[in-house]
This record gives sequence, C-alpha cells and structure tokens, in this order.
Amino acid sequence: MARQSATSSHLPSGAAANYSAINQGRMGRLSGKRRMEGGSTMKALVFQGPGQKGWIEKPKPTLQKPTDVIVKITKTTICGTDLHILKGDTPEVPEGLTLGHEGVGIVEEVGDAVKNFNKGDHVLISCVTSCGACSNCKRQLYAHCEDGGWILGHLIDGTQAEYVRIPHADNSLYPIPADADEDALVMLSDIMPTGFEIGVQYGHVKPGDTIAIVGAGPVGMSVLLTAQFHSPGRIIMVDMDENRLASAVKFGATHTFQVGKDDVVSEIMKLTDGRGVDVAIEAVGVPATFDTCQKIVSAGGSIANVGVHGKPVELHIEELWIKNINISMGLVNTNTTPMLLNILQSGKVDPAQLITHRFKLDDILDAYEVFANAAREKTMKVLISA
Repeated sequence: MARQSATSSHLPSGAAANYSAINQGRMGRLSGKRRMEGGSTMKALVFQGPGQKGWIEKPKPTLQKPTDVIVKITKTTICGTDLHILKGDTPEVPEGLTLGHEGVGIVEEVGDAVKNFNKGDHVLISCVTSCGACSNCKRQLYAHCEDGGWILGHLIDGTQAEYVRIPHADNSLYPIPADADEDALVMLSDIMPTGFEIGVQYGHVKPGDTIAIVGAGPVGMSVLLTAQFHSPGRIIMVDMDENRLASAVKFGATHTFQVGKDDVVSEIMKLTDGRGVDVAIEAVGVPATFDTCQKIVSAGGSIANVGVHGKPVELHIEELWIKNINISMGLVNTNTTPMLLNILQSGKVDPAQLITHRFKLDDILDAYEVFANAAREKTMKVLISA
C-alpha cells in the first residue's frame, strides 16, 4: 500500500494467517500440477527473505475460483511498502511471494462467474481487493473486506510479474477507456486514491483553507494534486529534499519549507499570523512529522494522518484537547477510484507527472535500486513496462 514507513497487516490476524497458508498451499499444489503439464512459467520479482529479492522464473498463475481473472501485466510500479517488506518489517509476508500491488494490464483468462470483464480487456488493478458482498464492503470499507483488502503483494502474489491472478475481479478491476493514458493510470492503483481519501477527504479540506502537507514523497504529492479539487487558499509543503519541494511548487504548492534549513513550525505559525493551519496532513509515517502536525494545527482544525507508522507517537492531548480538533487516519478503501478515473479523463489532473524514471520489466532490479535511493537519484515514482 501507499506508505512512507513501516507497515503492518490490515486484515484480522486470522484472515492474514488463512491467506498465507492458502497461498503457500496453493503454490505447492499448482507448482506440481504445472510440472505435470509441462511447466508454464513466468518471470516475477520475488521476496526471498529480509534484504533479499530476485527476478526469477516461477509458475504462471491459474484461475483458482470462478470469480478470478488472470491479467497480463503491461505496466507496474514500486511502492514504499515494497521496500519495507524487503527490510523485514512485515513478517506475515511469506518467502517466495511476488511483490507489488499496482498496475495495469490485459485480461488473459476469465473465471466463469466474472460478469464485467472479458479476455482482451485493458484494466486498472486496484491495490485493494473487494468481494463486494461482506458487511465491510457494503459500507465501502473495501480495505477491510473479509475476503480481500490489501492482499496483493502482501498475502498473495502481486503485480510485479508478467502475470497476476486477481480475486473478486468484478469488484477489484476497472475498465480502461480506449484513449486513456495508461502511464497515468498506474498512479490510480494506490497513491492517488490514498492521498485523496485519507489526506484530503478525511482532513475535510475546504475552499479557502490553509493546508500543510508534511512529506513530499509520492503520497504527499498525490495529496497536493487532489487537494486542489477543493480550492484551498494556501498549500504548504514540508520536506527535507529541496528537489521535491521544487517539484511541489510546479504541482501547485504555494509555500514550501525545508526541514533542517527552516524552522518549520515557527515559519508556518508566522505565515498564518499565529493561527496555524486548517488541515495538517502527515504523509511520512515517523513520530517527528506527526509531532509537527500537532504543533501547527489550528483551533477547530484537522490532522489527517496518511503515513503508516511503525513506531509509537506521542499524542500531546494535554495541549490538543482544548483546541476542538479532529484526528483521522486509515487505509485506503479505493472507493474514489471511479471518480478519479473520470477526473483524469477530463484532463483536470495529470498523475503521470509524478513519474520520474522508466524501466522495462526485465530491468526491475535496476528500478528498485533507483527507487530505494530516491534522494540521490531524484526519484518520485518509477514506471515499469513489459
């Protein structure tokens, strides 16, 4: 999932264990079946334990349920979550799993119960799998689907491969219009809905607001792009990287402050005449950035936490209780993806501008090296094409 720090499973522990066991068991059975059939394989980026990955041959996925489809990947990308998996921050990820949860592709095989897609359709893959029938899905809490959620590249094989199996395809894929920019659409798998839902919508950004986005990575930039749908008066971007701050200005930020160079809290309070910002959006996932948001939020304002935290933060409730603020956080539900598709088609937002580097799928290990050294390489998002 879109994130900036350490991750954790967002499924109930029982569901996580069930998926892991099912995935490993199916992999063994399918591997044996394919060997008997002559061996249908593909290339995939595989997690091989903490600090280890490989671009290797593995069995091509097959339909396991009538609601599945198999998608041939045409474009994918790398997320900060993938780096944290490789660091060993997510122990529930089994060795041998294909990473990745973002991408677009072409439907290769269709399960008998799939109604909305046919072989040859070009599709956008959602980072969140949704059955559409459980109690959480009926509330549009797709992130907490009882038979899905964030499972791609986490609990089942993901999208950084030549082919991927998509469960509950009717609810987890979106048709791509014939004239759509598929490079841009890759950004709609995860980071754009994450920034919009968890940052902008949960933060209640309104016309004329002064907002601050703490963290100018891909998710923070997605917040910046989608916040402009609501016409905030001032958009402040905070980051350590001057190159990313320069990009933020191009994308619509009205003010920038550089951590380590500027006294960020003091400068923001000065800019707002001591009032603070209406919405402070945390998009990194470390205690220091959350603390900055606590210090700059105005009375009656909102803190929207988008970053995923691997360590506890100190909540200064002794100072905040009297300020009538709201604090929100969450995992993306992707319920805004259809809306974002329409906005992209209208030309009012161009997420393709977040792409800084392009690679072929066979060069995915090079893409990882560039993405993992973002400051050195001036990387925002990498696009990987088959």
